[in-house]
Amino acid sequence: MKNSTVKVLYIRKATHDDIPALMRLFESAKGIMRASGNLHQWGVGYPSVEVVSGDIERGVCYVATDGADGEIEATMAFIPGPDPTYSYIEDGVWLNDGPYHVIHRIAVVAPGNGYARLLLDWAFERTETVRIDTHRDNVIMHHILQKYGFLRCGVIYLANGDARDAYQLSKGKSESCG
Repeated sequence: MKNSTVKVLYIRKATHDDIPALMRLFESAKGIMRASGNLHQWGVGYPSVEVVSGDIERGVCYVATDGADGEIEATMAFIPGPDPTYSYIEDGVWLNDGPYHVIHRIAVVAPGNGYARLLLDWAFERTETVRIDTHRDNVIMHHILQKYGFLRCGVIYLANGDARDAYQLSKGKSESCG
């Protein structure tokens, strides 16, 4: 449901007990993507329980809830770089080569509720630079990233060879991608 006022969310590391709710959230996010014309990102079985469990074990999976014990409203993997996927960029350059964090597997319960912005705000309270990628057909994520101030820096390739539009934002620095 779309809210005109955003709740204050509680953000914490995910636990293995959260996996069923996270899998439902990812399935919901896939439905949102498909409805907006993004038919190919996050295919059948992705993200898998194994991927999510691995994120939890590495301590990089975060959930946003509507209180300390509330329902999960959003999630993301917030991972310190470097990320091997970002070692090669095509059709552009990164803003800089400094330290960064990566956001993967960001999902919210419903578009337009401001939860993605809250996750990004939380991330930038912990780092100055974030890199993120998305499928070319993910118009919702492109809009969120551009509205937040991320710059499209080029194209990266996932381990399976799939192309993704790559974005970066370094707070407090006015730079541009080559």
